[in-house]
Amino acid sequence: MALLNVSSCTKIPAKPHLTLTKPSLSISHLHFLSFSHYDKPQALIPNKKLGEDFAKTGFLAILSVSLFFTDPALAFKGGGPYGSEVTRGQDLTGKDFSGRTLIKQDFKTSILRQANFKGAKLLGASFFDADLTGADLSDADLRSVDFSLANVTKANLSNANLEGALATGNTSFRGSNITGADFTDVPLREDQREYLCKVADGVNPTTGNETRDTLLCN
Repeated sequence: MALLNVSSCTKIPAKPHLTLTKPSLSISHLHFLSFSHYDKPQALIPNKKLGEDFAKTGFLAILSVSLFFTDPALAFKGGGPYGSEVTRGQDLTGKDFSGRTLIKQDFKTSILRQANFKGAKLLGASFFDADLTGADLSDADLRSVDFSLANVTKANLSNANLEGALATGNTSFRGSNITGADFTDVPLREDQREYLCKVADGVNPTTGNETRDTLLCN
């Protein structure tokens, strides 16, 4: 009986009440988690300078290719110490070089039939073994030009200045117009000199020398 009273008087403690609170996300938290809060990865940002470099490189490559395929008589690219155009060993028939500055230009072994060199500055140029049949060389500066083995037949050499030019070997001026041309110090074969003296006439407007006198005609 006493045991029953003790048990009825003893209070059993209640279970603790657990409260679960949902985490709240504020606007500031969302802003923190957004991508705009962080800097964009550097690897994904286009490099403006790098893009410009690529553009310049592409432009230069296209320019180089276009110049490579340009007509050599117009492009004037290459040619080593004789100038910027590759004119050596080329077929340049009928090309227009009139009035151009072509100092020390290399035309060795080129075909230059009916080419126009009127008034061109060709000081020290080389026409070694070239074919200048019917070419117009009137009023041209041909000082120290190499005409060795060249075919200069039926060409127009009127008023041209050939002082110190080379005309050794089988160089031929037959049928050419040499009125007013200056042949001072040009080494000619005797048969060529005799032929040119038969048709020589006029005075060179640049040097004031008579053509016959420059050929040492009798």
